[in-house]
Amino acid sequence: MIVFTIANLQKQLNKERAKGKTIGFTPTMGALHDGHGALVSLSIEQNDISIVSIFVNPTQFNEKKDLNNYPRTLKSDEKLLNKLGNVIIFAPSTSEVYPKGLNTNVKVGLGGLDAQMEGAFRPGHFEGVVQVVKRMLDIINPTQLFMGQKDFQQFTIIQKMIDELYVPTQLVVVPIQRQDDGLAMSSRNVRLLPHDKSRAVVIYKILKAIKRKKYHLTPEKCIKYAMKQCDLDGFKPEYFYIADGYTLKSIKSWDKHDYIVCCCAVWAGDVRLIDNIIMKKPRSLKLY
Repeated sequence: MIVFTIANLQKQLNKERAKGKTIGFTPTMGALHDGHGALVSLSIEQNDISIVSIFVNPTQFNEKKDLNNYPRTLKSDEKLLNKLGNVIIFAPSTSEVYPKGLNTNVKVGLGGLDAQMEGAFRPGHFEGVVQVVKRMLDIINPTQLFMGQKDFQQFTIIQKMIDELYVPTQLVVVPIQRQDDGLAMSSRNVRLLPHDKSRAVVIYKILKAIKRKKYHLTPEKCIKYAMKQCDLDGFKPEYFYIADGYTLKSIKSWDKHDYIVCCCAVWAGDVRLIDNIIMKKPRSLKLY
C-alpha cells in the first residue's frame, strides 16, 4: 500500500495505535536494495505495523546536481517491499513534508557530532537530515526507528537528537549489509561504472586491513596507510577517519577508548561512497 498524504497516513495509524499496536519506521530516499530490506525485515519482525518512507529530501543535498541525479524508482521499490511483507509506503511530495507556513527547522545541540567527516565535506547536510527525520517522527510517531550502520555519523546524530528532544522513539541500528565481494550496499552503487564497481571492493579491504593493523600501528599511521592504498586511478579518497564511537572525535591512541570506529568517504569515478568498520565496541552496545 502506498500513501501519499500525511492526513491519510495518520488516519490509518491512529486506528492501529488505538488498538495498542506498535509501529516500526524506516526512513529512506528510495532506490531500495537488500540493505534497506534488512532494516524493513527487522521492523516487520519487531512491530505490528511497519512504515517505510520514500522521500528524496532536498534539504540534505549540498549540490543540486546530486539531488537531480539521485535515482527515483518507486515502482521497483514497491515490488521489493511487497516481497518482504505487509508494509505501508509513505511517499509524500516535498510540499507535503515542508508546507508553506510551517517552521520545520530543528534546534538541537549536537555537541560537535556534525563537525567532522561528512560535516566537513558537506556543510549543512546534517541540518537537513535532522530536519527531515524529526519531521517524519512527528508525522508517524513510531515505536521504533530503524537505521543502518553504514551511515554511522548520521545515526549517531539522530540518537543525539532523540535524546536531546526527548523523542519517545527507540533507535535500532542494523549492521552494514554487503555484497558478496564486500562492497557496502548503497543506492548510489547503481551509478557506478562497471570498471569502478569492480574496484570499489578495495574500500572494505582497506578497512579490514586497518582493523588488523591497529595492533602495531597508531591511528595516525593507519590513516596514512589507508589514504595511500586508496590512491588509485579514478579513485579519490576524501577521508579515512578513526574516531571515538560516542563523540566522533579523532583519537590518537587505541587504549583510551572502548568504542572505536573507522569511517571513510571515497569518490569512485563520479560516485561518492561511504563505509565504516567498528574496530572496538563495548559489550553493552547492541547492533542487530
